[in-house]
Amino acid sequence: MKELTRSYKPLTISTLAPHTGYARPFFYSPNHVKPSSSALEVMTDLQFIPAGTIRADIDIDTATQKMIARGVRMLLVTDSHDDVIGLITSRDLLGERTAAVMHNRRVRFSEVNVSDIMTTADCIEVLQLKDVLHACVGDIVETLKHSGRQHALVVDPESFSGKPVIRGIFSASQIARQLGVRTQTQEISETFAEIDRAMSAPAAR
Repeated sequence: MKELTRSYKPLTISTLAPHTGYARPFFYSPNHVKPSSSALEVMTDLQFIPAGTIRADIDIDTATQKMIARGVRMLLVTDSHDDVIGLITSRDLLGERTAAVMHNRRVRFSEVNVSDIMTTADCIEVLQLKDVLHACVGDIVETLKHSGRQHALVVDPESFSGKPVIRGIFSASQIARQLGVRTQTQEISETFAEIDRAMSAPAAR
Protein backbone atom coordinates (compact mmCIF):
# COMPACT_ATOMS: atom_id res chain seq x y z
CA MET A 1 0.00 0.00 0.00
CA LYS A 2 1.42 3.33 -1.07
CA GLU A 3 2.01 5.82 1.72
CA LEU A 4 -0.13 8.94 1.47
CA THR A 5 1.80 12.09 0.69
CA ARG A 6 1.69 14.63 3.47
CA SER A 7 3.24 18.01 3.96
CA TYR A 8 5.70 18.71 6.75
CA LYS A 9 6.41 21.97 8.52
CA PRO A 10 9.06 23.14 10.96
CA LEU A 11 8.23 23.52 14.62
CA THR A 12 8.43 26.86 16.38
CA ILE A 13 11.92 27.60 17.67
CA SER A 14 12.71 29.86 20.60
CA THR A 15 15.77 30.66 22.71
CA LEU A 16 16.60 29.00 25.99
CA ALA A 17 15.00 30.90 28.87
CA PRO A 18 17.18 32.03 31.80
CA HIS A 19 17.39 29.67 34.79
CA THR A 20 16.29 26.65 32.75
CA GLY A 21 17.05 23.37 34.54
CA TYR A 22 17.02 19.83 33.22
CA ALA A 23 15.00 16.72 33.98
CA ARG A 24 16.53 14.05 36.19
CA PRO A 25 15.56 10.42 36.80
CA PHE A 26 13.25 9.92 39.76
CA PHE A 27 16.07 8.46 41.84
CA TYR A 28 19.06 10.63 41.04
CA SER A 29 22.30 11.08 42.95
CA PRO A 30 24.41 13.99 41.64
CA ASN A 31 27.40 12.99 43.78
CA HIS A 32 29.23 9.78 44.60
CA VAL A 33 27.04 7.59 46.76
CA LYS A 34 28.06 6.37 50.20
CA PRO A 35 27.66 2.91 51.74
CA SER A 36 24.87 4.39 53.86
CA SER A 37 23.03 5.86 50.84
CA SER A 38 19.67 4.43 49.83
CA ALA A 39 19.94 1.28 47.72
CA LEU A 40 17.58 2.90 45.23
CA GLU A 41 20.37 5.30 44.25
CA VAL A 42 22.38 2.46 42.70
CA MET A 43 19.48 0.44 41.28
CA THR A 44 18.75 0.59 37.58
CA ASP A 45 15.00 1.23 37.69
CA LEU A 46 13.34 -0.38 34.67
CA GLN A 47 10.41 2.02 34.96
CA PHE A 48 12.79 4.73 33.78
CA ILE A 49 15.53 2.90 31.87
CA PRO A 50 14.55 0.24 29.29
CA ALA A 51 15.83 -3.25 30.04
CA GLY A 52 18.36 -4.86 27.73
CA THR A 53 16.76 -8.04 26.42
CA ILE A 54 17.49 -10.78 23.92
CA ARG A 55 15.82 -13.98 22.73
CA ALA A 56 17.19 -17.40 23.61
CA ASP A 57 17.63 -18.51 19.98
CA ILE A 58 19.93 -15.59 19.10
CA ASP A 59 23.66 -16.31 18.69
CA ILE A 60 26.04 -15.05 21.36
CA ASP A 61 28.02 -13.01 18.84
CA THR A 62 24.91 -10.85 18.43
CA ALA A 63 24.45 -10.84 22.21
CA THR A 64 28.00 -9.54 22.60
CA GLN A 65 27.40 -6.72 20.13
CA LYS A 66 24.15 -5.80 21.85
CA MET A 67 25.88 -5.54 25.23
CA ILE A 68 28.58 -3.34 23.72
CA ALA A 69 26.02 -1.11 21.97
CA ARG A 70 24.02 -0.63 25.18
CA GLY A 71 27.05 -0.35 27.43
CA VAL A 72 25.84 -3.16 29.72
CA ARG A 73 27.22 -6.46 30.95
CA MET A 74 23.94 -8.34 31.28
CA LEU A 75 20.87 -9.01 29.15
CA LEU A 76 17.54 -10.49 30.20
CA VAL A 77 16.52 -13.45 28.04
CA THR A 78 12.84 -13.33 27.09
CA ASP A 79 10.36 -15.58 25.30
CA SER A 80 7.71 -14.68 22.72
CA HIS A 81 5.45 -13.37 25.51
CA ASP A 82 8.22 -11.12 26.85
CA ASP A 83 8.43 -13.20 30.01
CA VAL A 84 11.95 -13.53 31.42
CA ILE A 85 13.27 -17.07 31.05
CA GLY A 86 16.90 -16.41 31.91
CA LEU A 87 19.79 -14.00 31.79
CA ILE A 88 23.20 -13.85 30.17
CA THR A 89 26.23 -11.85 31.27
CA SER A 90 29.49 -10.80 29.66
CA ARG A 91 31.25 -13.30 31.93
CA ASP A 92 29.07 -16.08 30.49
CA LEU A 93 30.10 -15.16 26.96
CA LEU A 94 33.77 -15.74 27.68
CA GLY A 95 33.33 -18.39 30.35
CA GLU A 96 33.58 -22.14 30.65
CA ARG A 97 30.07 -22.84 29.33
CA THR A 98 30.84 -21.21 26.00
CA ALA A 99 34.19 -22.96 25.72
CA ALA A 100 32.55 -26.32 26.52
CA VAL A 101 29.81 -25.88 23.91
CA MET A 102 32.35 -24.88 21.25
CA HIS A 103 34.55 -27.87 22.09
CA ASN A 104 31.80 -30.49 22.38
CA ARG A 105 29.90 -29.43 19.26
CA ARG A 106 32.96 -28.39 17.26
CA VAL A 107 31.36 -25.04 16.47
CA ARG A 108 32.56 -21.46 16.29
CA PHE A 109 31.75 -18.72 18.80
CA SER A 110 29.14 -17.25 16.46
CA GLU A 111 27.35 -20.62 16.26
CA VAL A 112 26.64 -20.81 19.99
CA ASN A 113 23.19 -19.57 21.00
CA VAL A 114 22.13 -17.67 24.10
CA SER A 115 20.07 -20.69 25.22
CA ASP A 116 23.26 -22.80 25.33
CA ILE A 117 24.95 -20.75 28.05
CA MET A 118 22.31 -18.58 29.76
CA THR A 119 21.36 -18.90 33.41
CA THR A 120 17.81 -20.23 33.40
CA ALA A 121 14.99 -18.62 35.39
CA ASP A 122 14.84 -21.39 37.98
CA CYS A 123 18.45 -20.66 38.95
CA ILE A 124 18.09 -16.87 39.22
CA GLU A 125 18.00 -15.46 42.73
CA VAL A 126 16.00 -12.25 43.15
CA LEU A 127 15.40 -9.53 45.73
CA GLN A 128 12.00 -8.10 46.65
CA LEU A 129 11.48 -4.37 46.08
CA LYS A 130 9.80 -4.02 49.47
CA ASP A 131 13.08 -5.11 51.08
CA VAL A 132 15.23 -2.93 48.82
CA LEU A 133 13.22 0.15 49.80
CA HIS A 134 14.61 -0.12 53.33
CA ALA A 135 18.15 -1.15 52.34
CA CYS A 136 21.30 0.88 51.82
CA VAL A 137 24.16 0.55 49.32
CA GLY A 138 26.28 -1.37 51.82
CA ASP A 139 23.53 -3.97 52.20
CA ILE A 140 23.41 -4.52 48.44
CA VAL A 141 27.20 -4.91 48.25
CA GLU A 142 27.10 -7.54 50.99
CA THR A 143 24.23 -9.32 49.21
CA LEU A 144 26.17 -9.48 45.95
CA LYS A 145 29.30 -10.69 47.74
CA HIS A 146 27.31 -13.38 49.56
CA SER A 147 25.77 -14.64 46.31
CA GLY A 148 29.07 -14.45 44.43
CA ARG A 149 27.41 -12.60 41.55
CA GLN A 150 27.90 -9.24 39.88
CA HIS A 151 24.19 -8.68 39.28
CA ALA A 152 20.99 -8.96 41.29
CA LEU A 153 17.44 -8.63 39.99
CA VAL A 154 14.71 -6.86 41.95
CA VAL A 155 11.11 -8.03 41.50
CA ASP A 156 7.81 -6.44 42.41
CA PRO A 157 4.21 -7.46 41.59
CA GLU A 158 2.28 -5.37 39.08
CA SER A 159 -0.31 -3.11 40.68
CA PHE A 160 -3.31 -4.48 38.79
CA SER A 161 -2.53 -8.06 37.82
CA GLY A 162 -0.23 -9.02 40.68
CA LYS A 163 2.09 -10.64 38.12
CA PRO A 164 5.73 -10.55 39.26
CA VAL A 165 7.91 -8.33 37.08
CA ILE A 166 11.56 -7.37 37.22
CA ARG A 167 11.55 -3.79 38.46
CA GLY A 168 15.26 -3.15 38.85
CA ILE A 169 18.82 -4.39 38.47
CA PHE A 170 21.85 -4.02 40.71
CA SER A 171 25.27 -4.21 39.10
CA ALA A 172 28.53 -4.43 41.05
CA SER A 173 30.35 -2.46 38.35
CA GLN A 174 27.75 0.32 38.44
CA ILE A 175 27.89 0.47 42.24
CA ALA A 176 31.68 0.73 41.99
CA ARG A 177 31.40 3.65 39.55
CA GLN A 178 28.94 5.47 41.78
CA LEU A 179 31.27 4.96 44.74
CA GLY A 180 34.03 6.53 42.67
CA VAL A 181 35.89 3.29 41.98
CA ARG A 182 37.45 2.50 38.61
CA THR A 183 37.13 -1.16 37.75
CA GLN A 184 39.37 -2.56 35.02
CA THR A 185 38.45 -6.21 35.50
CA GLN A 186 35.55 -8.62 35.17
CA GLU A 187 36.80 -10.75 38.06
CA ILE A 188 34.18 -10.64 40.83
CA SER A 189 36.70 -10.93 43.66
CA GLU A 190 38.77 -8.01 42.37
CA THR A 191 35.69 -5.85 41.80
CA PHE A 192 34.48 -6.40 45.36
CA ALA A 193 37.97 -5.84 46.76
CA GLU A 194 38.01 -2.43 45.09
CA ILE A 195 34.52 -1.67 46.39
CA ASP A 196 35.53 -2.71 49.92
CA ARG A 197 38.51 -0.34 49.80
CA ALA A 198 36.26 2.51 48.68
CA MET A 199 33.66 1.77 51.37
CA SER A 200 36.28 1.66 54.12
CA ALA A 201 37.96 4.90 53.03
CA PRO A 202 37.30 7.89 55.37
CA ALA A 203 35.59 9.86 52.59
CA ALA A 204 33.08 7.02 52.05
CA ARG A 205 31.81 7.03 55.60
